[in-house]
Amino acid sequence: MTTVPQPPASPRAVRKAGWWARTPKAPYLFILPYLLIFMTFWAWPIISSFLMSFKDSRLGDTAPFGLANWSRLVQDEFFRTALRNTLVILVIQVPLMLSLATVLAVALNSKLLKAAGWFRFAFFAPLVVGTVAYSAVFRLLFNTDFGMVNRGLTGLGLPAVDWLNQSGPAMTVLILAMTWRWTGYNAIILLAGLQGISEDVYEAASIDGATPWQQFWKITLPLLRPSLLFCLVLSVIGTLQLFTEPALITNSGPGNSTMTLGTYLYQQGFRSFNFGYASAIAYTVAAIAAIFSVVQLRLFGRDE
Repeated sequence: MTTVPQPPASPRAVRKAGWWARTPKAPYLFILPYLLIFMTFWAWPIISSFLMSFKDSRLGDTAPFGLANWSRLVQDEFFRTALRNTLVILVIQVPLMLSLATVLAVALNSKLLKAAGWFRFAFFAPLVVGTVAYSAVFRLLFNTDFGMVNRGLTGLGLPAVDWLNQSGPAMTVLILAMTWRWTGYNAIILLAGLQGISEDVYEAASIDGATPWQQFWKITLPLLRPSLLFCLVLSVIGTLQLFTEPALITNSGPGNSTMTLGTYLYQQGFRSFNFGYASAIAYTVAAIAAIFSVVQLRLFGRDE
């Protein structure tokens, strides 16, 4: 018996069959395990945390929905203190770190530098050190009684400083610790951006009589702007989430003078077990980070 071939389906019939009927199923089956894991461990916790921010978690499932946690943020003096301390670190530490990272990247990219690979590893190495370990080292270095920093100061005839028990010196220790840890990391990113700049541009500028300083301001910095913007956005987001250094080096003290948004969130969530208010703080931090990122992209990411 001869089988009569069927004519191909018309485009109109295919459209009537729907999007899912004419879509290959194999790609979705391959990514299904990841989607299930994402929904279980990422999407649902994010949604659940947001819903928790509208409830007093200490009352259990019977707690009614409301805006008590969000209204408390406006009146909470400790939250304002944590926000102010975080912004102080952000305004001082991030520009200082990125400036040093830019200078370091230019030095590491120099053709006059010998053993460049070794120096690149040496400056990147602080990131490899565990945060707990390096925080403990900085706490010992700036110890008032037997720290190496005070020993060096007294050896030079200068008075010792009570680094960890005064608000100004304690904030200085945090800024120095973060700068030491993250400058090399950002320098490596900026170094990759420098290596993407063609040497022909510098040769043409040299022929036109541009000095190295003019080349840096007129060529290097403008062409390095995408890499700088990337480092800036990451640094701002990381600073807004800062937790380890103030928790381990200064213990948020003295007198909450180094308490950040991250440490205050931890205190509310895992010491007071007020997870609803901690969720409100977390989403406030996320909103602030998003606003900073959008502003930076608008100001520094636009084309000339």
